Amino acid sequence: MAQLEIPNRSLFRQPEVCEIASIQPYVLRSWEAEFPDLGVVKADGGVRVYRRADVERVLRIKQLLYGEGLTLAGVRRKLTEERPPDASTDPALANIAELFGKDARERILHVKRGLRELAAMLARAPGAPAEAGDGDFQLRVSEAPKPKAKSKAPVAAHVKKKR
Repeated sequence: MAQLEIPNRSLFRQPEVCEIASIQPYVLRSWEAEFPDLGVVKADGGVRVYRRADVERVLRIKQLLYGEGLTLAGVRRKLTEERPPDASTDPALANIAELFGKDARERILHVKRGLRELAAMLARAPGAPAEAGDGDFQLRVSEAPKPKAKSKAPVAAHVKKKR
């Protein structure tokens, strides 16, 4: 198949994808059902929107189906083989997993909860009572010290009396 030129944009509407790939909309929708990771996003008004990577994937599916004569199951298998390796098969990526640890997700969620609690505390008016679910955190507001009063010495002491 000839190399197709994909316009240099990040998002495409469904009719544009169908025109680039020279396929009918019902074919594209059937491929969406067969390949759930084909990133269809419904935009405002229900228009289907595709990323550039999705357009490239549609073109690859079309090439495998029509050009190489594979079945949908064969295409799925071929695309799985072409996918980059994950952390379990690549030792370099496994080192990254070791660096973050197995409980990285739980730690990130814990930090996220703490930040939400902190944001809720900061959003409250000073002196407002703590709400349920604020955890052990309590925002304490102390009043600023009052300025010292100037000494009020008798005015007469500074003024010489005239006689």
